[in-house]
Amino acid sequence: QLQLVESGGGLVQPGGSLRLSCASSALTLDYPTIGWFRQAPGKEREGVSCISKYVIRHAEFLKGRFTITRDSAKNTVFLQMNNLRPEDTAVYYCAARRESCSHNPHETSAYEYWGQGTQVTVSS
Repeated sequence: QLQLVESGGGLVQPGGSLRLSCASSALTLDYPTIGWFRQAPGKEREGVSCISKYVIRHAEFLKGRFTITRDSAKNTVFLQMNNLRPEDTAVYYCAARRESCSHNPHETSAYEYWGQGTQVTVSS
């Protein structure tokens, strides 16, 4: 079983930044692709960013505000979120799958393992 644990969420003012972390247990070689998703109250879960061995994909609505990186030695993927807006408020989840981000990177059904989520609130 692959376990994923998100951290780094919190309350931030509009225009501020947060860095989320997704730490994974063993088996990361079998599940090299990590996706970040978010779900706001009353809305469907949506894909944010995806990182695999050679490919990175971001949702177009981000307009370059988020960056996804990986520290392979620590089995951790980071989501750097800059210029945050109130509409970014959501629970953020990371998920793992075998397939590269090249195909359907933001499709929730394509991911096999999920973390418990971390709350991000953007408010003044």
